[in-house]
Amino acid sequence: MTADELKKYRKKAAYSYSFGSFPTFELLQCRPESVEMVLLHSDAKAEIRNKLIQECGKTGVKILSGDRHMEKLRDKENCMVIGVFRKYRCSLFHHADHVVLVNPGDMGNLGTIIRSCAGFGVTNLAVIEPAADIFHPRVVRASMGAVFKMNFTCFPSFRRYYQEYGGERENYPFMLDGEYPLGTFVHPGSRPYSLIFGNEACGLDASYLNVGKSVVIPHTRSIDSLNLSVAAGIGLYAFLHSSVSLQE
Repeated sequence: MTADELKKYRKKAAYSYSFGSFPTFELLQCRPESVEMVLLHSDAKAEIRNKLIQECGKTGVKILSGDRHMEKLRDKENCMVIGVFRKYRCSLFHHADHVVLVNPGDMGNLGTIIRSCAGFGVTNLAVIEPAADIFHPRVVRASMGAVFKMNFTCFPSFRRYYQEYGGERENYPFMLDGEYPLGTFVHPGSRPYSLIFGNEACGLDASYLNVGKSVVIPHTRSIDSLNLSVAAGIGLYAFLHSSVSLQE
């Protein structure tokens, strides 16, 4: 692949982009085998330029002076670094904790949740389609490159995910009419868990009440629900730090 072949991002394309220096450094450190090239703008600060040369030198990734190509690709003028990488496949670990996102539609939410997952040490993510494109540069940027630290797999349905992973773990769907208030229990710890979250607009349907132990995040009646990325962050933190045993 040459820089002249690069086009605006398309979901069907075999490659994607990391816009900005920080996500690109994460790409180089976590997925160097997938990197095609790095484009560097002539206005980039010397500190960024020198660090980029050092990182690319470790893995043999080529750096191109790419002002003309970057103008065609970037969506913000202050973007001075673009990483070009081939899309790749991951597999979820069976004995690890998972976050499951059912039909997430907002790319910003998806990226923010990915960053929270990495921050709280849950690095296996299942995305139930239809869903926002996890390789979209907006998701990569919203995650601040944390997507490159994740194992993620997309599934055509929750049933497909559950057939492969659900029976070996404790499942906790987060729902407005969930049975167990968050903060009143801890995960037993004998098996891995899956934290399951629904779409931004409609959440999880009633069928998920029969999937494991449904959880509700208590909040005032001033709002009807929490933002998806906020709910996921609260859930991740609570499962890491809860202290009261679950009562059957």
